[in-house]
Amino acid sequence: MTHIHPDTRIGHAHLRVSDLERALKFYRDLLGFEVTTWYNDQAVFLSAGGYHHHIGLNTWGSKGGTPPPRGHTGLYHVAILLPNRKELARVVQRLRDADYPILGASDHGASEAVYLNDPDQNGIELYCDRPKEQWPRDNKGTLAMPTKPLDPDDLLKALDTPAEGVP
Repeated sequence: MTHIHPDTRIGHAHLRVSDLERALKFYRDLLGFEVTTWYNDQAVFLSAGGYHHHIGLNTWGSKGGTPPPRGHTGLYHVAILLPNRKELARVVQRLRDADYPILGASDHGASEAVYLNDPDQNGIELYCDRPKEQWPRDNKGTLAMPTKPLDPDDLLKALDTPAEGVP
C-alpha cells in the first residue's frame, strides 16, 4: 500500500461565493481571518497568522448565484482547526454576540466541534483537538470518534481559564 507523506496537510480551501463583500463580513469580520491578497473585485485570499492563504473566496462563475440544492454532490464542510479550546470559545462567543446561527456542536473524543454555514450555505466546522495522547481508542488501538453532544455554554467557560500560549 502506498502512503502519502505524514507531514502532508490540507493547505487551503477555495470557495465560490455569490457576494464577495458578504462573504468577507463572515470570514474576515466575524471569524477574524486577515486579508492577504485581492484579485480585482472577483477574489480575495485570507489567512491566520500571516500564511499566504488558508481560505480563498471568489465570484468566478458564481456572482449572484444560489447555493446548490440539497441532495447534490459538492463540499460537505470546511474544517477550521483552532489552536485550543479557549480560541474555539472566543470564536463561538463572537458568533453568539452577532446572533449568527450555530447548527450544532459535538464532542468527537479527539476534538470538540461547532458547526454552522457561511452566508452561501457552505458548511463550516470550527474545532480544536484534544492532546493526541487523550484521543480515545478502541480495544484494537484504532481511533474511536464518537459523536456526543457538546454544550456550547460549557465550551464558553474556557474563556475564564488560562490556555497554554494564550495571553
